[in-house]
Amino acid sequence: MAYDSTAPNRHGPVRDWAADWDGLDDDWGRRAPEIWQDLRASGCPMAFTERYGRAWMPLHHETVSQIAHDTEHFSSFRVSVSLPDSPVRKAPPITSDPPEHHAHRRLLLPPFNAARIAALVQPTREYCRSLIAGLDGRDLADAAKDYAQHIPVHVIAEMIGVPESDAEVFRDWVHRNFQEAPRDNAAKLQLQKEMVAYFEALLAERAADPRDDLATLVGGAEVDGAPLSLDEQVGYLILLILAGIDTTWSGIGSGLWHFAQHPEQRRRLAAASFDDPLWIMAMEEVLRFYAPVTMARQVVADTEVAGCPVHKGDQVLLTFPAANRDPAEFDRAGEFVLDRAVNRHAAFGLGIHRCLGSNLARMELLVAFQEWISAFPDYHLDEGDRGVTTWANGQVRGPRAIPVRLR
Repeated sequence: MAYDSTAPNRHGPVRDWAADWDGLDDDWGRRAPEIWQDLRASGCPMAFTERYGRAWMPLHHETVSQIAHDTEHFSSFRVSVSLPDSPVRKAPPITSDPPEHHAHRRLLLPPFNAARIAALVQPTREYCRSLIAGLDGRDLADAAKDYAQHIPVHVIAEMIGVPESDAEVFRDWVHRNFQEAPRDNAAKLQLQKEMVAYFEALLAERAADPRDDLATLVGGAEVDGAPLSLDEQVGYLILLILAGIDTTWSGIGSGLWHFAQHPEQRRRLAAASFDDPLWIMAMEEVLRFYAPVTMARQVVADTEVAGCPVHKGDQVLLTFPAANRDPAEFDRAGEFVLDRAVNRHAAFGLGIHRCLGSNLARMELLVAFQEWISAFPDYHLDEGDRGVTTWANGQVRGPRAIPVRLR
């Protein structure tokens, strides 16, 4: 039976998360971890929906890991759960399968290695301090809009070689890509058209005037001795701008929201020197407990997962955040443990597509937390007449507004 996008309740509220889940439901942003926990407690191995065609949602670390490592039955060419006839663009290496994947990934590894990212620590720290200086004299702020959402845009714009003055354009792309495009093919096509035009123009500029940035690197790159096509070059840059912004600001924002409500943890961090291992453990626990990213896979060959038969053409949402709270994998899984010493979380994914920007994201989270908590050791959530914390839903989940009192 063909997919019918006009069917009743196709976009209505979810009433049964086991049989009709929707990552764009209003409840998802606010309470996704509770949803996953409730489903696990009910004995559900994988939730199902037909809102986007046939799509599955695994709930246990073992199942998520199985799918992430299985490139024979699951393809990465579609990394967002979306309408069955949704237009798909290549964005290597994240949309690449073996054997092509390795060469594409290898191309981008050097700019994101530990040594290159270490050189960005001080400039990032200075930028965070400039944002904090802009709050001087204020008692109230929005920790997301005034701080967290600026940092990844600044850093990735510098790395790619795009002007930071286009930040609002990038934020608009992020919102439309994750909040609107999965349900609306026309909106997705329009967004792709805008991004392609932007990056084709940038690549043309770099061809005429090369610089020391990722746009120049991608524009002149070869894979297995053959130049990248223009379509592939654009795909690389679209991936970098989308993956480098929303994911990281969601992680920073989630941590700031958490520490705003846990003064004892915040004070322990404020009293620690920047080289104290407590900061690293706290940052990793934010990543585990508030992992912002889920990814999709397309079933390319019939198989069975967690006792559920899945068929060619089905989609699967890899819920890395749910895996991170699976009590079968983590001790005290549902508790935020500030000094958790062993923390093999899946916030950056599992398998061959594990996030190649993990060094960058970790650096940005760590520096952002250190500078904010050092500047405002007594800040706390200040919801009420000024508003409340709001969360983005979809495949990148994180706070979009965090009203706080700084002092």
